[in-house]
Formats: sequence, C-alpha cells, structure tokens
Amino acid sequence: MGWGPLKSSTRQRAPAVRGFTLVEVLVALTIVAVSLMASLRATGAMSASAFELRQRTLAQWSAENRLAQIRVQAEWPSQGKRSFECTQAEAQLVCEEEVFNTPNPQFRRVEVSVYPAQGSRIRLSKLVGFATNQL
Repeated sequence: MGWGPLKSSTRQRAPAVRGFTLVEVLVALTIVAVSLMASLRATGAMSASAFELRQRTLAQWSAENRLAQIRVQAEWPSQGKRSFECTQAEAQLVCEEEVFNTPNPQFRRVEVSVYPAQGSRIRLSKLVGFATNQL
C-alpha cells in the first residue's frame, strides 16, 4: 500500500458561469432605445413649449404696454385698424390695434392683437381695453 494522495471518487465541479444570450441582450437594447427615444421626444416637446410660452408672455406684455400707453397719455384713438411693430425683449412682434365705437360716445373699445413678425397669422395674444374721451 502506498502512501500517495488520496483520490476522491466524486469530483466537485466549479459552478457554471452563465452569461446573457444574444437574444436577451438585443431585447434589453431595444427597451433602452425605446425609452431613450421617448425621453428625447418629451424633452423636445418641453423645449418647444417653453419657447412658445416665452413668445406668448412677451406678446401679452406688448399688448398691455399699448393699452397702458393709451391710458397714461389720455389718447382718444381714431376708429379703425392699424398695425405697428411692437418688439419686446428681442422677440420680433407685430401689434394690430382695432378701435370700435361703443353705444356710449365717450368710450371707445380698443382691441390689441399680437402676432409674430415672421408673417405667421397665429395670434399670440389679444387684449381688449377702453379709451375715454375726457372733456
């Protein structure tokens, strides 16, 4: 009998290391791609909304400025329609002022609509005010 190393009749195997299959990787990449596309679309929509909100705010300020000018200078605007540039904070805007008579001859209705100067007919803002004829 020899005194050599003892041999075990049962060999222990190292635990099998399992990776991802190609199909699993492709499915995961597809899910990531779809979610990234959705987030990019949402970011783009928010950016466009922020720009439009800024344009509408500046248009509102332009219309308010014109109505305030009429009040402060005690203007008696003539009846009719006129357009003029009303740039506000680097936003190129066009104001359209329309003046109407009212049943009371001492009052005139003034409507100020604001549009982008690029020729778009999408109204950004509309305000209505009244002018009085102070005697």
